[in-house]
Amino acid sequence: MESFRRLLPSASSLVVFEAAGRHLNFTRAAQELGMSQAAVSYAVRGLEQQLGVALFHRVHRAVSLTDAGERFHTDVSLGLARIQKSAEDIRSKGREVNVTLAASTAFASMWMLPRLSRLREDLPDIDLRIQTSVRDLDLDEEPIPLAIRGGDPATWPRYHAAMLAPEIVAAVASPAFLERHGTPATPRDLLTLPLIHLEEPVRAACDWAEWFASAGLRYPGHSRRLAINDYVLVIQAVLAGDGVALGWQHLIEMQVRSGALVPVTGHVLSTGMAFHVVWPRSRELNNHARRVRDWLLDEGRRGLGG
Repeated sequence: MESFRRLLPSASSLVVFEAAGRHLNFTRAAQELGMSQAAVSYAVRGLEQQLGVALFHRVHRAVSLTDAGERFHTDVSLGLARIQKSAEDIRSKGREVNVTLAASTAFASMWMLPRLSRLREDLPDIDLRIQTSVRDLDLDEEPIPLAIRGGDPATWPRYHAAMLAPEIVAAVASPAFLERHGTPATPRDLLTLPLIHLEEPVRAACDWAEWFASAGLRYPGHSRRLAINDYVLVIQAVLAGDGVALGWQHLIEMQVRSGALVPVTGHVLSTGMAFHVVWPRSRELNNHARRVRDWLLDEGRRGLGG
């Protein structure tokens, strides 16, 4: 046991080594840890002396891990992640815990809020916090374990992703609007009706031109149109009878089920993309975040009829 204690590096030196190896930059590691670059360099050299092997190649101002450093960094990263998770689980045991979910305002208000009562019933010990943003947050830089993101997971190599819902888009109107204007039977019939446009400020989103193109039509555009940069307001305008808008199936399913929104023309666009629950590869989810992730995915399957 005495020899084991002599061999085992201090916890602080392992934390410094993990940050330095992850950033491959002593200055950025120092900034993350709130210490000086010299202190990081000193801690790494002390660790190398204790282990009797070089952990980094140092060339001018650049550093890279040696073969031994790569192996050791993998083990240290896994070990520290397990210790952190265990500590979080122990600290939160027996009391309510917070799990933060980053999402768009549309997802938060139209998908998540109607399901909050069921979340509280299924996960009574978890306090879900929803953080909305006009852009997708970088979970590696934020203390946020989970997010909802639409698009292609191949473009998010730093994240795990599990599909929540496919991207399926239909034209929708209110019953009052259809009573005044009649129910359009085909996509071509929509060209003469007032259409409400979503002007998404940051995230890419399907628009009317793309939707009409999927129906084999060219959308010429209207000289007078209603354009809104918030999807929640788009749907509120539809509910008020101001026009027809594009409805993302997973967001409007409850309004369609209640009859507040009516899909028209029968044409839908399946973009081939999907919305996903994502979480960073750089750290392991704790038990509470995993439970919220699994609950979200179960709800997504329920919406798909699974």
